[in-house]
Formats: sequence, C-alpha cells, structure tokens
Amino acid sequence: MAKGFFISKAVGIVCIVAAVGAVATIIALSVVYSQEKAKNNDSNLQPTKPPPVTKPPGPTTAKPSNELWDKYRLPSNLVPWHYNVTLRPRLTPDASGKYIFTGESSVEFHCAEATNLILIHSHKLTYSPVSNGLLARLTAVNGDTVPGIESVWLQNETQYLVVQLKGDLTKGNYYILETIFEGELADDLGGFYRSEYIENGVTKYVCYLSYETTRQYLQSNQKYSKLIPVDGVTVLETKFERTERMSTYLLAFIVSEFGFIQDNSDDLLVRIFARKPAIAAGQGDYALNKTGPIMKFFEEYYNYSYPLPKSDQIALPDFNAGAMENWGLITYRETALLYDEEYSSNSNKERIATIIAHELAHMWFGNLVTLRWWNDLWLNEGFASYVEYLGAHEAEPTWNVKDLIVLKDVHRVFAVDALASSHPLSSKEEDIQKPAQISELFDAISYSKGASVLRMLSDFLTEDVFKQGLQTYLKAFAFQNTVYTDLWTHLQMAVDATGTALPQSVNNIMNTWVLQMGFPVVTINTATGDVSQKHFLLDPESVVTTPSPYNYEWIVPMRWMKTGAVQGLTWLETKSAMKVTGNDWVLANIDVAGYYRVNYDQANWDKLLNALNTNHEVIPVINRAQLVDDAFNLARAKIIQTVQALETTTYLNNETAYMPWASAINNLDYFYLMFDRSEVYGPMQDYLRKQVTPLFNYYKDLTVNWADMNTVCTTMLDQSRLLFSPFRIHPNLRSTVYCNAIAAGGAAEWEFAWDQFQNASIATEAEKIRVALACTKQAWLLNRYLEYTLNPELIRKQDATSSIIYIANNVIGQSLAWDFVRARWSYIFNQYGGGSFSFSNLINGVTERFSTEFELQQLKQFKADNAEVGFGSGTLALDQSIERTVANIKWIAENKNNVLNWFIAESKS
Repeated sequence: MAKGFFISKAVGIVCIVAAVGAVATIIALSVVYSQEKAKNNDSNLQPTKPPPVTKPPGPTTAKPSNELWDKYRLPSNLVPWHYNVTLRPRLTPDASGKYIFTGESSVEFHCAEATNLILIHSHKLTYSPVSNGLLARLTAVNGDTVPGIESVWLQNETQYLVVQLKGDLTKGNYYILETIFEGELADDLGGFYRSEYIENGVTKYVCYLSYETTRQYLQSNQKYSKLIPVDGVTVLETKFERTERMSTYLLAFIVSEFGFIQDNSDDLLVRIFARKPAIAAGQGDYALNKTGPIMKFFEEYYNYSYPLPKSDQIALPDFNAGAMENWGLITYRETALLYDEEYSSNSNKERIATIIAHELAHMWFGNLVTLRWWNDLWLNEGFASYVEYLGAHEAEPTWNVKDLIVLKDVHRVFAVDALASSHPLSSKEEDIQKPAQISELFDAISYSKGASVLRMLSDFLTEDVFKQGLQTYLKAFAFQNTVYTDLWTHLQMAVDATGTALPQSVNNIMNTWVLQMGFPVVTINTATGDVSQKHFLLDPESVVTTPSPYNYEWIVPMRWMKTGAVQGLTWLETKSAMKVTGNDWVLANIDVAGYYRVNYDQANWDKLLNALNTNHEVIPVINRAQLVDDAFNLARAKIIQTVQALETTTYLNNETAYMPWASAINNLDYFYLMFDRSEVYGPMQDYLRKQVTPLFNYYKDLTVNWADMNTVCTTMLDQSRLLFSPFRIHPNLRSTVYCNAIAAGGAAEWEFAWDQFQNASIATEAEKIRVALACTKQAWLLNRYLEYTLNPELIRKQDATSSIIYIANNVIGQSLAWDFVRARWSYIFNQYGGGSFSFSNLINGVTERFSTEFELQQLKQFKADNAEVGFGSGTLALDQSIERTVANIKWIAENKNNVLNWFIAESKS
C-alpha cells in the first residue's frame, strides 16, 4: 500500500490530509483532558473538591495566580470519557512560510464534583471561536441547560486552555466541550512535528505527534478512508473506530508514503513500515521475523493475549527517543528497527532485538495497565528494561543476551547510584508536577536500577512465582491505573499461595530498594564469618543530604558459593554470619543477581585472585566480570587499594570470554579519561597491549580469511577512498576501521567521509560514519563539526546531542565541545528544548573527563551563569557532574603515582 494512515489507539478520530502527491505525515494527539483516577478504578474515584474560583477580569488578559490553573496537575473533578478529534495537517507552507495543522476536538466528560472551571491541556495552539465569539462551546449530553461561558483564556505557564463558567456543572452529569484549534507543524521533534527526507531526489514529509508527559484516557481500527472535496480541494479523509480505554500518551497517528511488509500467520497482523527503498532492500525483514516470536513469548509470560487486533512498527527518519511504545503503533529511530545484512553489525542486530522486545513488553505492562502518575515511571520503564533481555533471548537463544543486563544496566547504573546526588526510584506524587521534573525521571535510575532490582526480585522469588504474581496483577488491573505497591500486593499473593519463604513481606523487602537511593556494599570477613553492609559511595567524603526512611540499610538477598560449591540463599538485614573453613574461598552475589557490591577481607581477595590466575573457569563468567568491576569501584571509594583492583586484570591474558573483558575495558576507560592527557597514558597502553595480544591471537586463529581481512585493514589506512567499500570490510569491523582511518588521515579523508555520510541511505551505516567523523585529530575539523551539529540541514536534530558527545569523547575534542556548549547554552536550551536534545546526556557527556580544579570552577561558573536560562532535564546531571569532578580530583591526587609505577612494572614483567 503506497499511502496509509496508521493509528495505535484513537478516539472517534477523523484525519483529513490534502492528497498532494501522496503526502507523508505522522501525527498523534495532543493532551485535552487529564483523568486523575483514584488508586484502581472508576468506582473508587475520590475527587477533591476544588477551592472557590475567582472569576478573572477580561477574556484574554493575565489572570490572578494561586488558582487551579496555576497547578501543573489537573484536578479530578472532571473525568474525560470519550474524544472525537479531527486533524488536518498541511504540508505546504502558508504565506508566512510556516507549516500548520488545524482541527476540531469534541470531548465528552463526566462531572465527578461540581465546579465552574474547565481546564484543558494546550501547548502551542491557537483557538478560533466556535460560536458567539467564544473559543469553546459547552453542551450537556442529556440536553439540559448548561452554564454559560464567562471567559476563555490560555494559561501558558501551566499549558492550559481555561474555560471559566458562569455557574457550576452538575455533579453526575455528562457534558461535551468543543474547540477549534490551529498549530504549527514545526521541525523541533516535540509534540506534533514534521520531518523531511529525500527519496529519489524528491523531498518527502513525515509528521508525527505523540505525548509521553501526561496520562489520560482516550478511546484503533481504521473505519474507512476515502477522497472527499473540501473547499474545492480533493483531500483524503480517514476515519477510525472508537478505541479501547487507554492513556493518551500512548496514542499516535501516521500519515505516510512509507512502504511496508506484513505477516498474519498467527492471526495477528504484524506490519513493519519504513521508507520505500528501505523496505524494498529488505531492511524490515529482521524486525518482522523476530516480532512474532517475541510477541508469542510475552503472551505466554503474561498469560494474557495481545489485546489489540494488529501490531504496527514504524522507522522514522527523525525521532528523538530510541523508540516509543504507542499502543499498536510502535515508533522507532531507523537504527533501532532496520537491519541490513551487508552493512549492519552484530551489535546493530542485538540492539534491534532488545529494543523491539522492550517496546513489545510495554504493550501489556504500561499500556494495558498504566501507572497512575509519573513518580512511578521507574516501574514501567524498569520492568521493560528487565524483560527486554528475556524477549530478545527468545528471538536469539544462542546469544546469551540475558547475561548482558549485568554490563549494560547493573554496572552502568551503579556509577550513578553511588553518588550522593542520586535519588530514590519512587518519589512522592506531589514532588513530580512540572514537565521538567517529569523529564528528569527518564534517567539511568528509572531504567537500569529499575531493571536491576526487578531482576533481583524475580531471582529471590523464583521466576515462576514472579510470573504468577505478575499475571494476576495484569488481569486485575487491565485497562486501569495502578501504583507500584499494587504489584507488591499481587506478588505477595503468589508468595503466600506457593509457600515461598521470605524473611519479611515483599512490600517490606522491596521498599528498602525503592524508597531510598543508593545501594549497599556487603563486606564478608571470612576469618570471623561476619557479614555487614554499608551505603556505598564513590566519594566516601561526600555528604548525603537526602534522608532515608531505612537509615540506608537494605534487606539483601545473598546467593553465594564456597570454593566453587553453591550455597543456599542467605538474607542480610543488618548483620549476618557465614560458616567458612580456613582453606575455602567465598564468592558472593552469584551471577550478580543482587543489586549490591561485595568486599572481602584481604585473605579472601588473595584466594580469589589466585583462583583467577590458576583456573579462572572455577569462577562463573559473570562473576569474573563482577570481581573486576567491584574491585575497581571499591578502590575509587577508598575501600581497597587501587593497585589491588588492577591486579584483577592480570589474569586476562588467559581470558577469552566477552563479559570479563568488557568489564575490564569499561573500568579501565575511567583510567583513560583521567590519564589520557598525562604521562600515565603510555605505560597504560603498553600494559593493555601485552594483555590483549593473546586474545587477539586466539580470535585470529578462529577468524576465516584473517590474512585477507588484515590486508584490507592496512589498505584502509593507506587508501581512504576504499574506506567505505561494503564488500571489503565486514560490518562488525567498520566502526573501528572508519574511526582509525579518519584519525590517521587529514582534511581530505574527513571530507570524503562527510560526503559518504551525507549520501548514506542506510541508517546504521550513516551512524557508523557520523561517529567516526568525531575521531579526527584535527582541531579545526572538530570545531567545524561542532558547528554542523546545530544546523539541521547537515545533522538531523535527533542526532545533535550524540554528535557533540562523540566529539567530546575525543581527547582533542573534549575542551572544544565543552567551550561550544558553554558558549551556546542559551541557544541550545531555547531552540532545541522541544524534544531534540537530551540535556542530561549532553552535560554528562561533555564533562566526563573533568578532573582538575580549573574544570570544576568552570562547571560551577556554568551553573551560575545559566541559572536564569535553566537546565531542564539536565538539572540533576549538572549537580552529578560537579560531584563527580570533585571525586575525580581527589582520586588522581591520591593514585596517579602508584598507578604509573604499577603500569610501568607490569608492562615489563
């Protein structure tokens, strides 16, 4: 089908689009009403009676403050029941050069409590009179007389259209409010936006609208699509059936010229949409082939059939997030959905499988059952971030992808959660009100810590008990809202039904992990058998100002082994004891199932190091990675010596498994960031070359046609124009070859790569080149590249943040990127704040190397200079960067000389 409107879940929606050469558009619905339910269902609604409303003077002037319209969260006195919306996007600019859309909204709602005020979320919309010169029309469903409208105005700060009535609405009655609106189809990746792409030399348009910052209920099947005349122009009108009850942030519309492929073999229509050339080249085949198995796995895992009649997935040329779980119409960046055998690497394929699994997991957990408010975002995203590995394992069972959660989530979030500026998983609802506060929650704590503690919960309950509680939870709350403790209740029911032994209730155990920030380091003294815990902080001198209801103590499940023999599950509440004989070594937190670090007495550390160096396979592979990661971070926290942590890497010349090497590289990357501008760098490189050579030789012997591949890599450095030959470089090697070739080259090589990037038609290939462009050692090229990042005609807005970070990752580009961000912060924040920039990632990325007093003062000055501008979702990241820089300064002062001497000695041994 050459043209289509695709909808996840709509209301009774009519979309009218001028059919000028098969216009490509993506649309979703903006927020109209917010439904604040009580804990579980409508029968339990507990509306709060609003305070008396002062009638403001005039129809459109500024209004008195401290009223309901000054509160960011909607009151619960009006409950939306059904929406009818008509949207008319126009992809030809008007006389002022703007692209606009127009539309009408008709909202049926229930009056749960008498009120004379109607609040409608509205952002960047203008309104036209509906009747009698008023910007809204109110009628009663039963035909009764309704109060007149006193005035209507926009409250921009809280993003409301406010309708002030002359009298109260009647409790229990149903009403309909109608509005006519217009907005701009901007290219800012926020709200309802448009993007462009070139196909066969012709500019195509895509418009998209999807909200993930307010939760409401809307009611997706296409009812009909036909051409109709409107004002003398023939347009395409598409109408959709009424949806299931659902949250509006999950709604999306697509109008496009995209091609698609489909499968209906399991009585469920699955379709993959993308640009026509991408579909024709087979880039959607992998996603289509893996969606079915992953979907079937989750149906069995949840014991609940997929609740919709179809599952569409679409790859968008411009999309700020990696993907979004719109119900029945999942949206992706092209790199997150499209796979090309010739150009895409194994890591590209792994990313696609896990992201598809993440989004499909949400179809039940998050969409069928939705958390009541954003303070519990962690449960929604943390759960999907955990089970994405289970779903991806079902799609690719030979990859052992389930183990990678330790590297990609547990270890990743440990680094953030060990800061005094971290935050608990769950917050109070009243503390999360403003859009910026909501945006800050989309961080590593919500995603990766949420995934880590839920994986721990599933482990100590057992997967069967965990699934049993999850399944009753979904059935009990289908098409409703919950709070996180509702899941604890159902898991406790499963615990009771199965007789599972726990030291305390699920609620009591898990609240120690959810309601306080951080995590413990568990210390085991094998000489005495004593086991204790303490709040782990990377900087032990940092001051924790966030109070804890549990005094920073956790109820810790401990799986452990003794000289290779697995022991029973042990629980640590405050202190505990283990029985250990004199010659045994102890290893705790088997497979890193628990969310904590482990330290031992020196004698046990020596035994573990000896085991690694004599027969490392007696220690499970995940725990070999854990020993390295725990040791390096214990050293940063001054619990053990840094050279002792380095000793955990000496056995690696005999290691061929991925996870221990990845763990070592991740931790040595901190040394790289701290020392790549100092004399430590050379000896460190010498040591690593010595350690990695046996691994290189091991895989060289396993690699087919290695001699040919070696010749190709050498040729790439000498002949830059062969650099991008897809027939000569394996997709798994391209990122490395591209980066090194550009680093070794000059302006001509960079320009050639830039030209290849501009003309790349495959998203994963363009991504590899874009990253490699930041590898140049020419400062002037990096400065020019930085300027390109803020030109959307050269770098897509979705890629602006990551491009700056890639440049900052280059030791030559780090200071350039920092100066660039500082000088342009006001412009970046105001022009790119609509959705195209991740401010937290940007701030973390450009300050990651900071380790001097001068850089610390620059950071503090940056914070002071831009206090009025603001930092949005980067506010917490800025504080964390300051804290991290302070810790880095201390660490270098205390460790530089010892580290230098150790690398020199070991590289020569």
